[in-house]
Amino acid sequence: MKSYLAACCAVGGLFFSAHPAALAEEARPSVTLLPVVSRGALSTLSFAPSLKSPVFLTHAGDQSGRLFIVEQPGTIRILERGKLLEAPFLDIKERVRFGGEQGLLGLAFHPEYRLNGRFFVNYTRKDDGATVVAEYHRSEQADLAGREERILVSIPQPYPNHNGGMIAFGPDGYLYIGMGDGGSGGDPQNRAQNKDELLGKLLRIDVINLVPYGIPTDNPFIRGQERPEVFALGLRNPWRFSFDRETGDLWLADVGQNKWEEVNVVRKGGNYGWRVMEGFHCFNLPEPCGKENFTSPLLEYDHQGGRCSITGGYVYRGRAIPSLIGTYLYGDFCSGEFFSVRTAQGGQVKGEPWALKTNAAISSFGEDENGEIYLLDLKGAVYLLAPGSK
Repeated sequence: MKSYLAACCAVGGLFFSAHPAALAEEARPSVTLLPVVSRGALSTLSFAPSLKSPVFLTHAGDQSGRLFIVEQPGTIRILERGKLLEAPFLDIKERVRFGGEQGLLGLAFHPEYRLNGRFFVNYTRKDDGATVVAEYHRSEQADLAGREERILVSIPQPYPNHNGGMIAFGPDGYLYIGMGDGGSGGDPQNRAQNKDELLGKLLRIDVINLVPYGIPTDNPFIRGQERPEVFALGLRNPWRFSFDRETGDLWLADVGQNKWEEVNVVRKGGNYGWRVMEGFHCFNLPEPCGKENFTSPLLEYDHQGGRCSITGGYVYRGRAIPSLIGTYLYGDFCSGEFFSVRTAQGGQVKGEPWALKTNAAISSFGEDENGEIYLLDLKGAVYLLAPGSK
């Protein structure tokens, strides 16, 4: 497993750089080289003991500047002023089933975390493989979470893959939960189209006003026979999604089956097609395949060139790279490609994406308090996107 990495080197007008605070003399590391299929090479700077399968990075919104890194086996680590703290912020390995697509997969801090210390995690339960969304609290020590757990949601998983895993608070203050279709291949029980199922959906719940949670009064299926938690349906494996911090648009990358990866801007009550559709294309032909019945993705790409699994990112709203402001950044786990596409008002895209080739297994992206973007490599690396020299 590689050690925690931050990279720097100009490639196509951009480079990945160590966090500025990480460049203190006492933290300067050795340099290794990672090949990039572009111009030159990507040089990496190692700062701390190895991360173990990092799958997410976020901040607490508490103006501390700390970054919280989720390790899939069941721990959350803190990066503070360029140093990876030795003691985990949270360690729940004894509760987490780790392996393949299972593990500790998501983290979201309450919008008022600075005052109430509440945060939420998404993990695969060791005992039965169910998806669990649970609440924890900060302890009296700012860099250490308490041990008490309160489970909000427990969703059985029929197969060990397609767990989803992302949780995030939207600008409306509600908690959004990405749920895969339950796994196997081709959604054999057609769960993503079944509104009585929580699998294959994007869920939205109220964890601020009610215990363990409430249903927002404007959720689309609250008055029917369907599950009221459902915000949108027809998803295969929404591994990562994010909110544009300027427009509030919800950008979701849905991992495809055999041929097509897709990016959607999700609207309340939308049906994004799976298992009838894969991207813009018919998938399960025995079912009616009228494209007019579904919301089409904004973009898709195929599996040529070693691509196989999309990793959703963020619309860039930082300040370090003015040329990228308003672009949606995402990647592919298998090919290691990092993509950028220009967005337009209303959650649309304009123009063709450009791609930067790396050798990273891109497991996730992350965003700090200032809107700067990080890329995570499942092999143990974290990169900060920064401006490059021409």
